[in-house]
Amino acid sequence: MSITKDYIRGLLGDLENDSVERTISTTNTDKFGQAICAFANDLPCNNHPGYLIIGAEDDGSLHPIHVTDELLKNIAGIRTDGNIQPQPSMTVQKLTFPEGDIVVVEVYPTKMPPVKYKGRIWVRIGPRKGVANEDDERRLYEKRVANITTFDAMPCIGATVDDLDIAMFRQLYLPKAVPEDVLREDGRDVELQLQSLGFFDKRYGCPTYAGILFFGKQVERFLPGAYIQYVRFGGKGRESEVKSEYKFAGNLCEVLFRLDTFVDTSIINRRPVPVSTLREKTLMDYPHWATRELLMNAICHRTYESNGPIQFYQYNDRIELMNPGGLYGKVNAQNFPFVNDYRNPVIAEAMKVLGFVNRFSRGIIRVKEELKENGNGEPEFSLDLGTAFLVVEPISAEALKYYPSEEKSEEKSEEKSEEKSEEKSEEKKELSEMEKRVLEVIAGKPSATYAFISDNLGISETSVYNAVRHLKTGGWIKRKEGKKHGSWVVLKKNI
Repeated sequence: MSITKDYIRGLLGDLENDSVERTISTTNTDKFGQAICAFANDLPCNNHPGYLIIGAEDDGSLHPIHVTDELLKNIAGIRTDGNIQPQPSMTVQKLTFPEGDIVVVEVYPTKMPPVKYKGRIWVRIGPRKGVANEDDERRLYEKRVANITTFDAMPCIGATVDDLDIAMFRQLYLPKAVPEDVLREDGRDVELQLQSLGFFDKRYGCPTYAGILFFGKQVERFLPGAYIQYVRFGGKGRESEVKSEYKFAGNLCEVLFRLDTFVDTSIINRRPVPVSTLREKTLMDYPHWATRELLMNAICHRTYESNGPIQFYQYNDRIELMNPGGLYGKVNAQNFPFVNDYRNPVIAEAMKVLGFVNRFSRGIIRVKEELKENGNGEPEFSLDLGTAFLVVEPISAEALKYYPSEEKSEEKSEEKSEEKSEEKSEEKKELSEMEKRVLEVIAGKPSATYAFISDNLGISETSVYNAVRHLKTGGWIKRKEGKKHGSWVVLKKNI
């Protein structure tokens, strides 16, 4: 239904219409949030939008207000400030009548009820709104089940409530998700409590996949790829020595907190740097919030139907984060990161409850701001991988200056290994066709890099690396003046 002045006039005059909320306040954010929540839940099953009209009296008469861009922005921001979960679909418009201006908020029924505002479920009860009772909540959840479209909301057939850590749900999650006074009066059994938050499906008597992810005792039994694989490489490529690795496995209620601590203590690498004889500043390789946000985004937006883990790879000059599942829904390479959509809305809601998502839809923009402020530069997003999403976070340019000794030791180590290989290796009498081609390029351009050879021969850098390694150990070539600024020396040519 298109919003026209005549249509709004008609709604204002229909005082018994349960799809209209009128108010003259421009600052009562709680009232706005409750009304939006109630319309999104659509308990009467009207299957059409509800309207919050700001600038109208209860009797339907207009009470024009001063509509500014700031007011429109603030009302639209209610959708993404994290207090309404899951996010409803809504529009905010200014309409001008002869009497003056009003604001109309059009809210569409959600396919993922119950929607909550600050932990409470609001519904329309005739022309008024109120907090849902247990029966209302059950009906809303039945609507969600009938509309299930996302993997995290689906029942995990074969699992039972015994596969969940109920103590963790009750002690850690429930007090954060439900207001204290509501929780005191909640006499439902644990399965109904879990179901009300999207973690259990009473129809099948089993947890949902979101329930397994957040409270499962053996998550990988049901979701083999649901873990994060961290690897610290000793150089700038995957051919470098692996200095350390760790598998972050378990349910998300545990893993999210472990990851947060790990980023803070092992990735950020804070160090005092003298600015003058009397003053010093703290230098960080990576800003904590931005790094954590990129990691949380990977966990929230990945596809859990894949058997592959999230790859959390750290190199000397960057961090690479790659998660299974490319751009989703309304998001594409042209509108990223200004448009958002949720592959896993139940997971997104739960991460917000636990405090690992602060505000919806602005994360990437703030990440860019923090990286720029810390001197890391722009993050690089690979949006065309199809089945995966990759983001590269460069190290702070100033912090990179403090790694020369590591580079030099790497070069010296390589030079020593080359000398030993020259002394001990037997001469390789025959070369493969690929090795011959690589040797020809090196002979013609001693400063050739792996990337240059790869581009010229149309082969992968891994293949180039393997060919060069064989040429060095076979005594055909050696490196002069280090890895970074040196060049190749051809010891003997292929005959």
